[in-house]
Amino acid sequence: MRDILFVAGEASGDLHAAGVAHELRARNAAFRLVGIGGDEMRAAGVHLIEHVERLAVMGFVEVLRHVPKHWALLRALGRRIRSGNTALLVLIDYPGFNMKLAAQAYAADVPVLYYITPQVWAWGAARLAKLAQTVTRAAVILPFEEKLLRDHGVPATFVGHPLLDRAERLPTRSDSRAQLGVPNEAPMLALFPGSRAQEIARHLDAFVSTARELERRIHGLRVVVSAAPHVQLDVRGCPYPIVRSASFTVLRAADAAMCKSGTTTLEAAVAGCPLVVAYRTNALTYAAARRLVKIPHIGLVNVVAGKEVAPEFVQAALAPNAVADALEPLLDRQSARRARMIVELERVRESLGTPGAARRVAAMALELATADARRAAS
Repeated sequence: MRDILFVAGEASGDLHAAGVAHELRARNAAFRLVGIGGDEMRAAGVHLIEHVERLAVMGFVEVLRHVPKHWALLRALGRRIRSGNTALLVLIDYPGFNMKLAAQAYAADVPVLYYITPQVWAWGAARLAKLAQTVTRAAVILPFEEKLLRDHGVPATFVGHPLLDRAERLPTRSDSRAQLGVPNEAPMLALFPGSRAQEIARHLDAFVSTARELERRIHGLRVVVSAAPHVQLDVRGCPYPIVRSASFTVLRAADAAMCKSGTTTLEAAVAGCPLVVAYRTNALTYAAARRLVKIPHIGLVNVVAGKEVAPEFVQAALAPNAVADALEPLLDRQSARRARMIVELERVRESLGTPGAARRVAAMALELATADARRAAS
């Protein structure tokens, strides 16, 4: 039995790859599922070669510390790809590593399906030529990506955003608040400081200080912190309840959210929760990014909208008083600013496609792997 090899280098990729693996198993795919991932992939029936927790890093400076481990893993995966047992390589996000792996698969004549492609629209077009050369099919999750990639020779298909699969049965506001123990009448703020230890270290103090400032302004404000299951938060620096692995429940319960830049901002749009975007990183990483990034916004909700729907506070602008000024009207259920943002967030949600991304990607994977198996047998 030949392999379908998945490579997801961080927690979000693990979740999305698991959805595809689950769909493949539901189809009784005649392939062994192996890969780099986490607990979600393992639960979906993927045999893990390496756990994602040992790989997830971010930023230029941070990556340098992990170079030896990454090169060793890249070599090991290259040997596996060249062994002749791999029918398909499925890459999920994680471009710094996965683009190198795609080149190895191309050289070994192994088909590559790239799910959640590199953000070439943010970092410029330098990677587009490499994608066109090395990727057999691309499954993209943002509505404008299909045309951009196709125009540069990448066979891309918009499959819809995988968040919509998770959001098919969103809890009601009342049910969410009941789960969290928050009264319906109480104003509630949700904090999403990040899913990685580095993000928590750089964000938590500013997020907590913003919440404390809002507690001084808004009587009876409840604050809840959403956290990934594997991230540890120092309770001495976080005086609020911590809720793990329930981001949609927290967003549905909240009147407004303070979100680290990333997929969480789209989760807020899908949940209909007004938000601000906050982000702080290593100074050298930020200086390099400012020279390379080609778009005016960093929050995905704003990128998809094509304008600033949610205010952004980046680096030195992440000041608690300023963020509190932006959040205060969003926590007021009668404010015009809150009402306008909810309308804009609904437009973002509508642009993300329809549920079923994992099912569509699994069908593409099975088609490519089966074709390669037939070619190898002939």
